[in-house]
Amino acid sequence: MEPVRTCLGCRTRDTTSALLRVVARNGVVIADQSAVLPGRGAWVHPTIECVTTATTRKAFGRAFRTGGAMDVDSLLQAIDSSTTHHQSEHSPAVTTTAVLLDEQADSELMSND
Repeated sequence: MEPVRTCLGCRTRDTTSALLRVVARNGVVIADQSAVLPGRGAWVHPTIECVTTATTRKAFGRAFRTGGAMDVDSLLQAIDSSTTHHQSEHSPAVTTTAVLLDEQADSELMSND
């Protein structure tokens, strides 16, 4: 049985394969597609709607226990570009999102080193 988590945006429960794990790095929310980055993680559907709703509800700040506003611009851009890519090639959205967001997480980690 696959683990079930709650999306920060829509608050519905779903399997971890349908959700995207995100972590906070220096006030920026980054994707952790492999679910291996250290630190407190949170889960959100890889859709602009869920990320926007979580931002409006200030759910990222609470989930990461920072209390302040979190920068989700790079996360939104990655999700938006994966959605556009998905529509043009008719590939599974989660797979496309996984590849793009995993690349984003790798570049974020390398820039922090």
